[in-house]
Amino acid sequence: MIKLFLRFRTSFFITLFICLSGVTLVIALNYYFKDLTYFDYPLTAIVIGFILFFFFCVSFIQYQIERYILLKVKVLYDEFYTEGSSLSKNLLKKDAQSLTRSIQNFAKESKLEIELLKVKDNYRKEFIGNVAHELKTPLFTVESYILTLLEGAADDEDIRIKYLQKAAQSIDRLNHIVNDLDLITKFEAGITSIEIERFDLIVLIDEVLGLMEIRAKERKIELVFEKPSDSDTLWVKADRKRISQVITNLIVNSLKYGVVGGTSEIVIGFLNKQKILVRVIDNGSGIEEKHIPRLFERFYRIDKARNRDEGGSGLGLAIVKHIIEAHQEKIYVQSTFGVGSEFSFSLPKTK
Repeated sequence: MIKLFLRFRTSFFITLFICLSGVTLVIALNYYFKDLTYFDYPLTAIVIGFILFFFFCVSFIQYQIERYILLKVKVLYDEFYTEGSSLSKNLLKKDAQSLTRSIQNFAKESKLEIELLKVKDNYRKEFIGNVAHELKTPLFTVESYILTLLEGAADDEDIRIKYLQKAAQSIDRLNHIVNDLDLITKFEAGITSIEIERFDLIVLIDEVLGLMEIRAKERKIELVFEKPSDSDTLWVKADRKRISQVITNLIVNSLKYGVVGGTSEIVIGFLNKQKILVRVIDNGSGIEEKHIPRLFERFYRIDKARNRDEGGSGLGLAIVKHIIEAHQEKIYVQSTFGVGSEFSFSLPKTK
């Protein structure tokens, strides 16, 4: 409808101008050029008329095009730009290049947003698939043991106790997965608060290593703690419970990927006078470089079969990352495939 109206209006005004200019030219030429010959008179009229008609058409068509574009982009401009910056009639004349750049930037940003949405959608699908798989494994195990007991195996006391213990282990794993998912969700939503307190980091690490001692012996891996040489105490300000969880998860991860007869070492270093660096180092299988950018994703597993055999929720490193970032600190990872890995994080030092 707008295009049709634009055509008719443009044609009407051009036709009207031709008629009026023709009449005006005839009157003017009769008045000013009475001494011209018959052959010169129409040629002069044609030249002057052509020049006037040309400039009129250029100006009028430009005005019509600008008005048409204005009507087209006004709605989009007012919608996507801030309030109070409504598109004016002079914008296309004075700032056409700026408008063009704005539209181009908007197109680029929209394209980036679309690509980001595609990545997020793929991540969401992968995450949902991983959650379903992680929950399905213990649920299937519990179901199998219970159905076996209901079908008659419960009459044998030894089998009954054994199957109930296996089912209980699977339920524990299921609870662990659900609790870790709940914790990560709270961290991402900013619900879980960090309770900062002053505590001795060396004492905390000794406590964690004591809890990991039996597991390390089962894996035939030696736990080594390299303490600072200048002091038996090291005071930091952080959430003691959460930092204990971080150190536990990193040691469990190092034991999981360690080799028989290897070591899992904790080293405390100093970034500067205000920051310390806690390093967890193993000489295990190492991590291929292609996996490192995704290590802290939820449920991301390098060796899926092996990890599921080892148990765990698949959320350990993701939780570590969220806890450290909640402290506004950094976590680092370095690894050489076939040599070993090092996970480290910073903490604020205090007196």
